[in-house]
Amino acid sequence: MSQVVEKSKASRPRKPDVSAERWLRMYRQMARIREFEEKVNELYTSALMPGLAHLYIGQEAVAVGTCEALRQDDYITSTHRGHGHCLAKGASVDRMFAELLGKEAGYCRGKGGSMHIADPESGNLGANAIVGGSAGIATGAALSAKRRGTGQVVACFFGEGALGQGVLYEVMNLAQLWKLPVIYVCENNLYGEYTHYTEVAAGELTARPKAFGIQTDTVDGQRVQSVYEKMTGLVERARDGEGPAFLLCNTYRYRGHHVGDIDRSYYRTKEEEQEWMARRDPLRLLADWLIDQGRGDQETLAQIHTEAKAEIEAGADFALNAPYPQVSEVDRHVYA
Repeated sequence: MSQVVEKSKASRPRKPDVSAERWLRMYRQMARIREFEEKVNELYTSALMPGLAHLYIGQEAVAVGTCEALRQDDYITSTHRGHGHCLAKGASVDRMFAELLGKEAGYCRGKGGSMHIADPESGNLGANAIVGGSAGIATGAALSAKRRGTGQVVACFFGEGALGQGVLYEVMNLAQLWKLPVIYVCENNLYGEYTHYTEVAAGELTARPKAFGIQTDTVDGQRVQSVYEKMTGLVERARDGEGPAFLLCNTYRYRGHHVGDIDRSYYRTKEEEQEWMARRDPLRLLADWLIDQGRGDQETLAQIHTEAKAEIEAGADFALNAPYPQVSEVDRHVYA
């Protein structure tokens, strides 16, 4: 067994050979997520969407870089800030909007809303409104994949706030003991609601998974190239039976904790926000790189945004005009 593992480590490429078309696909996915979230905010501020939503604007590179490294039949679990994860794994914008608006055509027939979207057909085992709540689901799915011998890998998304939840450490311990094919993707956007993570998390964040002997890496979560390249290696490693990994993605949410969090000056400065938006925007970073590398041009990127915006507008219009579930369905597909 050790000879097989050593061979797989030696033959694994350091960086994936990625075509220009694939990089442009990643840019397109990031643009779709950005346009989708902007439309969600518009629907909320226009009083057309019930409840709240937690926007993913600014973190697009993490979802896209992670999901691009996965197969179609691989799994993800998501969070309360999960629209970007869902879209990156293959969800359609019309059914996403329908779910947010409580319509029957939604992924959960309008009963889950923003924080409970699931799409098993694309490998999305569901978003979760409980901080760290999907860690057990992801690890259980990884155990199932290993027992069935399917070669599937699970990516478990969560924010740095989940590092305060005991369930995460319980499942990481089991994942390492049983060498499960799960990658714990921690999106450190610096703030848990309205508190900087350094005020609630003692020590180095990466020291925690390392204590279990888990392969641990850190990447710039604003650069999709870095996320994708690192995830590709971790996914191959998991498929080869080498066990779980922990990837810390340093990122930033441009908007509030939720759509109603408008004035953020009491917990972070406008200067900080503007600095991240001006110098660390994931779409701009990828666009500049594509142009510099000769893999894209301004006209192509502008066309991508035009097409993404048209897709989002069409999806929102579909959802706004779709019917609500029948009253007779109130107790169907509900398990708690």
